[in-house]
Amino acid sequence: MTATNIEATALLSRRQILIAFSGLLLAMLLGSLDQTIVATALPTVVGDLGGLNHLAGVVTAYLLAATASTPIWGKIGDLYGRKSVFLVTIVIFLVGSALCGLAQNMGELIAFRAFQGLGAGGMMALAMAIVADLVSPRERGRYQGYIQAVFALASVAGPLLGGFFVDHLSWRWIFYVNLPIGVVALFVISTVLDLPAQPVRRTIDYLGAALLMAGVVSLLLITVWGGQEYAWDSPQIIGLAVAGPILLGAFLLQERRAPEPVLPLRLFRDPVFDVSSAALFVATCSLFAATVFMPLFLQIVTGASATNSGLLLLPLMLGILVTSIGSGRFIARFGRYKLFPIVGFALMTVGLMALSTIDWHTTRLEVSLHMLVFGLGFGMVTQVLVLAIQNAVDRRELGTATASANFFRAMGGSVGVAVFGAVFANRLSYWLPRSVPKHLLGHLSPTVLQSSPAVIHTLPPAVRDGVAQAVAHSVDTVFLVAAPIAAIGFLVVLFLQEYPLRTWGQDTPGATGDKAAQGEKASA
Repeated sequence: MTATNIEATALLSRRQILIAFSGLLLAMLLGSLDQTIVATALPTVVGDLGGLNHLAGVVTAYLLAATASTPIWGKIGDLYGRKSVFLVTIVIFLVGSALCGLAQNMGELIAFRAFQGLGAGGMMALAMAIVADLVSPRERGRYQGYIQAVFALASVAGPLLGGFFVDHLSWRWIFYVNLPIGVVALFVISTVLDLPAQPVRRTIDYLGAALLMAGVVSLLLITVWGGQEYAWDSPQIIGLAVAGPILLGAFLLQERRAPEPVLPLRLFRDPVFDVSSAALFVATCSLFAATVFMPLFLQIVTGASATNSGLLLLPLMLGILVTSIGSGRFIARFGRYKLFPIVGFALMTVGLMALSTIDWHTTRLEVSLHMLVFGLGFGMVTQVLVLAIQNAVDRRELGTATASANFFRAMGGSVGVAVFGAVFANRLSYWLPRSVPKHLLGHLSPTVLQSSPAVIHTLPPAVRDGVAQAVAHSVDTVFLVAAPIAAIGFLVVLFLQEYPLRTWGQDTPGATGDKAAQGEKASA
């Protein structure tokens, strides 16, 4: 973005920015909501469409498509202009949502969820890059806090809305509800958002994009299928383990010679990008331990309903809301940000350690306090790290860098779900025979318990109590594994370099090509 374009963007009134920002928030809410709203409805979906063996594919297809396509959408936005590409991603998402609601079998639903995920990957990445176009880094912290609040809202509201639609309407409404919200977002963005025109450079690295998507999907499928769909030593898993690194290696070779690489390797020469990307991966990985397994604990161990378990996650959302908005305002006022991810990871680690001590005797109040501590920590991490990346990179690569940050964040979530799911299943297989007499276990496999916790309420009291104890022990282990992962994040962000936050009119060293300025920046 040139200095003239920056000045044009800066001329937008605060009212215009706020209205456009509201449209961006709606789009981000849709993309993040669909990661969680489906979970509550999955047992009902299977009952209607059949295909229990394909249940995980409904979630996996969306996550894989969204994760793998994120950096590609960011690059396309840099090349063709973010507004037009962003509108295209919303349309793709809405078409995918409508098709998901019309699906007649599990195969169709999985395919349509993948198509929906393609749109979601672009919506999330481009929305955050457009915020960076509208607001200078110094002021952006305030807006980043609201973005983080949207993610927190989606993590809690998703299961609640999913349960409500299943109980009172139809599971198909978990997809149809996207349509009116998405139309509003389309209208607001198309009529209010006025970004400066970007020069069109019609060179897309199609080969690099294909290699990246194939390599990422291969590695993610290992974490999803390994030990579940296929044995770890099966030809399928071994084949993916071989194909993934080869495809990514070919991708790196392609990026070295591509005139417009999808993921410029020079980004990895910036220590801020490296540290922030690694920390984003770790933070999101840790988050999924809480958002996925805490509802399971609340439903099976404490007897909460699906709806109430969502409400009991409110302390987590409240903690994220308070610190994300508070840290954003502090950053906007004082221009300092490094302290927040350090304190945030410390609180996340403490919160996860506290959650690892809960059992079937722990009160809901104690659980809520532990979740509040974790939420307070998480609210100070991810959006601050995205801000650090946006502040450090060249403006012409703002969309690519933002999308890459979201890519590592999405990868953390996908890997976290798979790793913690494997830990939970392993420990549950260990504890169930020790808590429940073998002749009463019946069909209580870890998969059944995770996909349909309501089955527990139909069991005799003795069996129900034994299952509750086994689940409590297993969830404890999940949090015990997640705590040191968060601690690694704490160690990583200690190496984060804090550069002065720019305001409009200031050029980055990368934008001017001033090597002396680059040295000055690195020593800041």
